[in-house]
Amino acid sequence: MTVSFQVEGVRIGSGNLFLIAGPCVIESEKHALFMAEVIKGVTRSLNIPFIFKASYDKANRTSIRSFRGPGLTEGLRILKKVKDEVHIPVLTDVHETADVGQVAEVADVLQIPAFLCRQTDLVVAAAMTERAVNIKKGQFVSPWDMKHAVDKCRAAGNDKIFVTERGSSFGYNNLVVDMRSLPIMRKFAPVVFDATHSVQQPSASHGDGEQPASSGGQPEFIPVLARAAAAAGVDGIFLEVHDNPKEAKSDGANALESTKLRGLLKELLAVQRALAEAHGKP
Repeated sequence: MTVSFQVEGVRIGSGNLFLIAGPCVIESEKHALFMAEVIKGVTRSLNIPFIFKASYDKANRTSIRSFRGPGLTEGLRILKKVKDEVHIPVLTDVHETADVGQVAEVADVLQIPAFLCRQTDLVVAAAMTERAVNIKKGQFVSPWDMKHAVDKCRAAGNDKIFVTERGSSFGYNNLVVDMRSLPIMRKFAPVVFDATHSVQQPSASHGDGEQPASSGGQPEFIPVLARAAAAAGVDGIFLEVHDNPKEAKSDGANALESTKLRGLLKELLAVQRALAEAHGKP
């Protein structure tokens, strides 16, 4: 059963496209505010509801030497400033049950990372805050099994849940997207498609003496997969967006350059309009 609900003016599950976007990790206060303003400007001109995304801590980096973010206290301070000054809802990952309460004081949406989607205590703790919860589908989980994660939230008394597809492991250092997963999961929750992590190549770069090992990516396929997901009828699109992906401190290899955002969103809206016309909807 797909339940429609609202997050600070953003309707989730209504069939109208919304966007979750931002840099992978909070790199600085200045950069977070800048990216939030840039993306808001694009989405406002296209009338697309927008939730800002950035992580205060990336606990699953490939290398121990990789940048993880500013940490809980400083990261939440920056996210609150983005929320208050740019006037947009914010979403961030939470990795530990001990962090959930503090994160819920700031974030409008608590995101369960893909590799933690089966962690019952974390999912239930996030649900009990009564904030909206986004559960990212693990690369190792079938779409129908994501219903168990959703049921954990509902059992904790929270119906404000959506799930995000981000590809499935296909051999080593590669992901593929089974588009059938989108309508399958939408039977029990609103569905978002993560078009940037789906083109990631996990831990593909082995690094060297100076550069730490990291994930690679194929960002040229972001528009292809995003258009396919829009045609499949998803509720939202998730994009990691950066003004200079080559200099990004996390996931730059699979991020969308901010100058390409407007063109991609216009394509997605065109796909959605074409579908509506084909089904005789105004």
